[in-house]
Amino acid sequence: MLQIQQNVSLKNFNTFGVEANAHFFAEINHEDELVELFMDPQWQQTPRLVIGGGSNLLLINDFDGLVIRMNIRGIEHRINHNEVFVEAGAGEVWNDLVNFCVQRGYAGLENLSLIPGSVGASPIQNIGAYGVELKDVFYSCRAFEINTSQFKTFTKADCKFGYRESVFKAELKGRYIIVSVKFDLSLIPNLNLRYGAIEEELANRGITEPTIKDVSQVVSHIRVAKLPDPSTIGNAGSFFKNPVITVAEFEPVKEKFPEIVNYPAGEGLIKLAAGWLIEQCGWKGKVVGNTGTWKNQALVLVNHGSATGEEVYNFSSQIIDSVYSKFGVSLQREVNIIS
Repeated sequence: MLQIQQNVSLKNFNTFGVEANAHFFAEINHEDELVELFMDPQWQQTPRLVIGGGSNLLLINDFDGLVIRMNIRGIEHRINHNEVFVEAGAGEVWNDLVNFCVQRGYAGLENLSLIPGSVGASPIQNIGAYGVELKDVFYSCRAFEINTSQFKTFTKADCKFGYRESVFKAELKGRYIIVSVKFDLSLIPNLNLRYGAIEEELANRGITEPTIKDVSQVVSHIRVAKLPDPSTIGNAGSFFKNPVITVAEFEPVKEKFPEIVNYPAGEGLIKLAAGWLIEQCGWKGKVVGNTGTWKNQALVLVNHGSATGEEVYNFSSQIIDSVYSKFGVSLQREVNIIS
């Protein structure tokens, strides 16, 4: 029987470690429990927040509604010649899925090693790292439509993936709850080593013919060196998106700051490194009150112990204003702000 709890602390359900309460709280361990939950008309009308690992949100206040924690587990896989289809429950820890695939030689997820969060959140955000995005390995996802209590399968085209965007963050926001995700992987690796410091670290290790396990280990090493562990200091990983601007917008910035870190981002578009921009404005490692930026990566905001969500948000606003003042570039928050 599904249980609805009242006045539940969310401090242990968000990686920022921000204190906030949920008026109502339900944990979903099987998709049938979603049907059971929404058979009660009360929950159709109640404001709701769906969470997984709580790694991509900032809670500004208590949540005066229903928090639904997705905890559906299980990983299944099917091999068809050199193609491997892997389906995982929304509540699976993302990195556990990556390790499951890497250990079995299923290629495609290795660059996405050690990204915090759950499988169910991955298509919503179109997560990405080191030159690979979720859309590159996504096959489909199964989702529950709240208004009809029906389940629907979304293809890659249905999801309308963009940079850290999907249909679930746009026109379908709040209408569906993802219960499982299916990935299209391969037994024949097509390694992506160009982005970040992957090639350099492989060379440092004397690895000339890397396997997907090598790539996964190197990516994990780089991330650990740069990013704080949420179990020791509260954070939500990268707080801001890397800005994407047009070539025309880029030219005057490049002229003024020739050393600016940039990457091609499609026809007529340039992606800038938000961490570099923030660092140039003097924010790296800075502490303001109970919050600040991480000493090794300015893109990450941290909770030094007792920061409120409002304190972190206000700090992020100062950074946005500072970067715009210096570079004329607008940063956007990657983390979901729940106010």
